[in-house]
Amino acid sequence: MIIKTKKYKLDPNKYVMLGLKTVMKEYWWAWLVPVAIMFIPLFAASALWWCFGIALTLSILYVLFWLVQFAGASQMEQNKILFQKLGYEIDSRQVMIKLNARQGMPITWDKVQKVEKSKKHYLLVIAKGQFVYLPFEIFRTENDLKFMDTILRRKNLLK
Repeated sequence: MIIKTKKYKLDPNKYVMLGLKTVMKEYWWAWLVPVAIMFIPLFAASALWWCFGIALTLSILYVLFWLVQFAGASQMEQNKILFQKLGYEIDSRQVMIKLNARQGMPITWDKVQKVEKSKKHYLLVIAKGQFVYLPFEIFRTENDLKFMDTILRRKNLLK
């Protein structure tokens, strides 16, 4: 059985926010650096404001770095296809991303690193900054959603 979805256009702002959220989850440990800096005043009381300023600056720069990365990627010419109306055909072998009836690109399940399921969407993470966003509203029937769950469980991508 093949799941054929409705065509969907990913908004660049949605891409930036999803990418930022994915990276923040993956690199959660980077937030330990500003926290560690905030412990320095326990040993040097005169460094309280310096440490607070450095920790705040590092935190802001960290978020801005990733924000610029994803915002820049959404503006690149080779990524423009990600933000066109695309249809998806999903089966147990692959996810076929279709621009039209003739043009498409397959993504085999072994290229998908992990899948995040929320209340509104599936997020198939392929690599850092590369993912397939499948909101539930693009699936035609409730059975398509159930079959998608079944495929993902069989591939050990969804627990």
